[in-house]
Amino acid sequence: MPGEPTLPPGEQPLIPERLLDVPSQRLYYLSLGLLLQAIKVFDVLQNIFASDATTFYGRKWLIIDFAYIATLSRLRIPRLKYSRAVVLLQILSIWFLDGMLFGGISLNLGLMGSSEISSVPSGIPNLPSTPEPFRLSDIFAPLTFGLFSFDTNSKDARLLGQHTVRMSPISTAHFNPQSHTFCLPPVSPVHVLVPILVNNTTPTNVRYSFTPLGSGRVEYVELGTKELKAIEQARAEGLQVVRNKDAGGYDEYDEDDGEETDAGTRLQKTQSLVHLRFSKPGTIRLDRVLDSSNVAARLVHPVEVTVVPCPTAQYTDDAVQDVHCAGETSGVDLTIDIRGVPPLSLQWSKDVNGRKEYFLVEGIEDSGHSHTAQEVARARIPQKLKVPLSLSLDALGEHTYNLESVIDGMGNVVHLNEGHRDAKITRSISVLRRPSVSFKACGPGNPTSLLIGSEVSVALTVSNADPMDGPWDIDVMFEPASGNDKRMKPWDKILRTQENKDDVILKAGVPGEYVVTGIRGKYCDGDVLAPETCKVVEKAMPTAEIEWKRIHECSGDTGVSASLVMHGTPPFQVYYRSQRDAEPPRDLVKTFTSSRGELTLQPEHSGHYYYTFVQLSDAYYKKVALDGPSIDQIVHPLAAADFAGGRGRRVVSSCEGVTVGIEVDLRGTPPWNLELQVVGPRSTDALEITDIKTSPTRILVPIPSVIDKEGGSFDVELVSVVDSYGCRRPISVPGVSVNVRRMKPTVKFYGKHGQREIIILEDDGADLPLRLTGDGPWKIKYRHKGNPDQVFTAVLKSPNDYIHVTQKGVYEIIEVTDSQCPGSVIESESTYAVDWVPRPSARLDPATVCTVEPYNRSHILPPICKGQDAHVDLELTGRPPFQIMYNIARNDEAGGTIVLDQPTFSSIQPHTRFQLHTSIVGRKYYEVKQIGDSAYPLAKHKNAVIPRSERLLFEQEVMARPSAKFKNDNRILFCLNDALTSREAISNDGGVIQLDGTPPFQLALSIRNLAASQVHKETVEVYDKTWILDLPSYRFTSIGPHQITVESVQDSSHCEQKELHPLRRSIWVDVAESAAITPVDKRVDFCVGDVAQFQLEGTPPWSIGYRINGKSYIQEAKESPFSLMHQQAGEFTVTSVSQQQKLCKATITDLQFSVHPLPAAQVGHGKRIFQDIHEGDQAEIVFTLIGEPPFTFTYQRAEPIPKKGGKPGKVLETHTVSGVTTHEYSIFSALEGTWTVTSISDRYCRYPTQSDGVVEKTRH
Repeated sequence: MPGEPTLPPGEQPLIPERLLDVPSQRLYYLSLGLLLQAIKVFDVLQNIFASDATTFYGRKWLIIDFAYIATLSRLRIPRLKYSRAVVLLQILSIWFLDGMLFGGISLNLGLMGSSEISSVPSGIPNLPSTPEPFRLSDIFAPLTFGLFSFDTNSKDARLLGQHTVRMSPISTAHFNPQSHTFCLPPVSPVHVLVPILVNNTTPTNVRYSFTPLGSGRVEYVELGTKELKAIEQARAEGLQVVRNKDAGGYDEYDEDDGEETDAGTRLQKTQSLVHLRFSKPGTIRLDRVLDSSNVAARLVHPVEVTVVPCPTAQYTDDAVQDVHCAGETSGVDLTIDIRGVPPLSLQWSKDVNGRKEYFLVEGIEDSGHSHTAQEVARARIPQKLKVPLSLSLDALGEHTYNLESVIDGMGNVVHLNEGHRDAKITRSISVLRRPSVSFKACGPGNPTSLLIGSEVSVALTVSNADPMDGPWDIDVMFEPASGNDKRMKPWDKILRTQENKDDVILKAGVPGEYVVTGIRGKYCDGDVLAPETCKVVEKAMPTAEIEWKRIHECSGDTGVSASLVMHGTPPFQVYYRSQRDAEPPRDLVKTFTSSRGELTLQPEHSGHYYYTFVQLSDAYYKKVALDGPSIDQIVHPLAAADFAGGRGRRVVSSCEGVTVGIEVDLRGTPPWNLELQVVGPRSTDALEITDIKTSPTRILVPIPSVIDKEGGSFDVELVSVVDSYGCRRPISVPGVSVNVRRMKPTVKFYGKHGQREIIILEDDGADLPLRLTGDGPWKIKYRHKGNPDQVFTAVLKSPNDYIHVTQKGVYEIIEVTDSQCPGSVIESESTYAVDWVPRPSARLDPATVCTVEPYNRSHILPPICKGQDAHVDLELTGRPPFQIMYNIARNDEAGGTIVLDQPTFSSIQPHTRFQLHTSIVGRKYYEVKQIGDSAYPLAKHKNAVIPRSERLLFEQEVMARPSAKFKNDNRILFCLNDALTSREAISNDGGVIQLDGTPPFQLALSIRNLAASQVHKETVEVYDKTWILDLPSYRFTSIGPHQITVESVQDSSHCEQKELHPLRRSIWVDVAESAAITPVDKRVDFCVGDVAQFQLEGTPPWSIGYRINGKSYIQEAKESPFSLMHQQAGEFTVTSVSQQQKLCKATITDLQFSVHPLPAAQVGHGKRIFQDIHEGDQAEIVFTLIGEPPFTFTYQRAEPIPKKGGKPGKVLETHTVSGVTTHEYSIFSALEGTWTVTSISDRYCRYPTQSDGVVEKTRH
């Protein structure tokens, strides 16, 4: 599936994906795990408030969690499949959590005291104790929650068990306690379960009598424990199946089981249910119920139940029409078969289009049924009856009649329709609408047009119809139009609608009248609606009447005109053809919106023309052939002339010469004679041009002499034109205006006093001023002399304009043009020079002592000690004040460099001092990255970085100052007469000296003896940066404190040492004598839980070594006297004692005694026994005593406690028994209560222990 990887066949999920996909498997199983954890939280809360529920809940969840994780491993669900090691770790982790939650495991959070109670006063906190004896069972026993018990020394484990005696109450049995009715459904095999409610007893034998219906024979049946358990087991399995069924799997006969289950959940603690199973109808009478002691339970009346066949109802198999039409007057009659014990009641429902109504018929029985006393007893025999049901169909739609339920005379209710449809209990009848039909978009006032030789589609639509009734048959009648072809006869047709369509198309190819006469559906006949008739009318083809007329003027025929009268439906399109001489013909079209029209054809060029009409179209017919008149004509068009260049008045400029050229377009028959007028400021001159043979032509018009000298403007107008036929035509068109210029534009660079140069900043631009003459706008071209092939163009609008440049160098103007004429460049002033202000720079003073590294041009300065003041001198060029930004870097561990800072400093002098950084040890690199001055301040030129190859670099090694200190100030312990050497006494880094600098080091030390007021000094040479105190020549000759101090340190760099750390400069050494231990008490016998006290001599802390049963232990003590609680039975021996971090150890040979285990007692062999006795009987209570006889123990009788746990009841009596020499003791009692042991003593010890006559341990 998408999103899941393909797994090998051996790793596929246990549940195939075709049954349940992998994501759903993960969802369901994780949801189950979440549900289990939620139940576990509830059980944890239950466990908190239940005094004895720990073992039960712990065992339960150990098993459930193991089963959940193991099952998950077997399912092999992808993404939830783990290795065996992970599964095992999951099981151990969840078991550990269960142990924490349910009390199987507890954490020791630093409490050193034992769980046993000792006689040590409670005012001594954190009392030391000997370790408890180790057994493998101590690890696993808590996790089993009592499944396996090994611990006899844990809390309350020495007083185990209780024996509870209870008096049995009177038992009862109630047959069918809820007074339910029971019936057997007709399916087989099937049975019913009749409950018996028993109180204060567990039945082992049940006897009843069974009388079949309609028979006087009585059968007696007796059931034992095995049969009763089999019935209950089968019932439990059936209930589980019912719970697992889908929601749609409801069984109408399971209702009684559900009621019994609800009753079972409301039982009291002393009540329980057993069931009797019956598969035949009859009357059952309960005779007796016995328990395991053959004691009969008291029967509660009534003790009789009757089981009858369940009532049934269904429709008969009579044929009934399922579909009806609206308007039918006859109804529908249905018949129902009913079987059951009379009198019967039937509930049925009617559903019409989603609206449901319910009806109830009661008292259904045989008409001859009697109600005498004798007949009532016989009335339990079921009868079969027929009930008629008359229905009226007065609404459209789906009518559904369901049989809902039937009730018999015994009160048994059977629901017949529970979420499923069955033909035996459901009848459905459809009431359909009657269809109707009419023409669509055609009627008496709206006929349909038919073109000659074609067909037209006439639509009929079916309305108000039920889809279930389709398809429909429509009857159509045709009557030809009068005067039509006599061969066309009337006809009748049947048209059928297509599937899922309400319209039908009729193809009409003949004019006439079409009439709808009827409509029929699959089930119902319909109605014909208006319009029921459709008239089809045939349209005639369009025609035209055409009359030609010739157009004659001065030069002859100039064209033709046609008058047209058209018949048809406008608008009309007239298609005609025109041909000139031997040229290809041209097809043209003209549209007319009315029946009359005029068409005028006057070509512009002369020639032999032929015109003919080809086709005619109207609103219905397209391009109908038109046999119209044709005409041919030799056309001589009239002469005409106009200035070239389009409509409107034109303007022409003249910069030089005595004439100006003007383009003229001529039409007509060449050659032409053209007459013009030249209109000047004060005069008008006529100009005639003859024998013009081509069009267009260029005419040279002379410039008037006045304007030719000084410049100005004049107009040229066309007056007339004459063609080759001598026809003169006047011309009225806009003239041409001519502007005459005699001054050419000029351009030059402008500069004061002839200086055409400027100095700018490197990132700024410069505006170079210009001076221009002429009429703007101007267009100039210029270039940079350093790159003469690249030419720039600028359009200027002002005579004092400028051009903007950004690069330094010489710029030259090469060309100028104004709005009319090209101009000239003044050569002497055609160039302009641009230069940049130089950027500031820096270099080391030549007197600086350094070495230059060739490969990177770095200046290496002499090394210097850390913290020593140092600087270098720089020489700066530029405009003060200066700002210098530089990088400070050092070497990193990877072999590269890391930038420490990027500071900036300022200087107002060109010779400045650069301060070096010596606060950090290591090699420092300095790189000048940016330099700013007043012209190039750094604030405005942040991106102007000096190229890396041009930067000033210098470097210097900063050496560390030597120092020395002790790693920490922990005190060191030595014994008397020890040498000051590296040994076990120097621990916790107390004697380690850390040195900083360059090895080797000269380290000066002093050792001061405070007791003798002596000082010993010594100097050692150290080759590493860490040194452990090692002065074998010095010995401690007296006890007491000694102080070791670092006086001075010097390394190979000869730098002055740093100030020594005031707190780590010295360290203290304690010199002590050997330790000793003596017991406070002279006892030789102790009990587990007792405390032994010892007196210690020496300097704390002490380490006491002891041995129990051959195994050695060590106990730390911080004060004297020292107390030790005994938690292990056996022989206890003190072997050694040492002081101050286990130094100066002394061996002990004469300190030992015996530790005896505590006695224990059990009631009922340590188990919880519940015994029920009847009045007059006695119960034996057995006490088991563990220890060394003789024993003395105390027991008590309290009010009985319930089996499922609870607080102990009130104490009724207490007894003490002494001098018991055996390990088992018994008493007999006829009283009710719970017996427990509260204390026990043997020859050596007592449990619980006492202090001053008061018992310190109380049982919870």
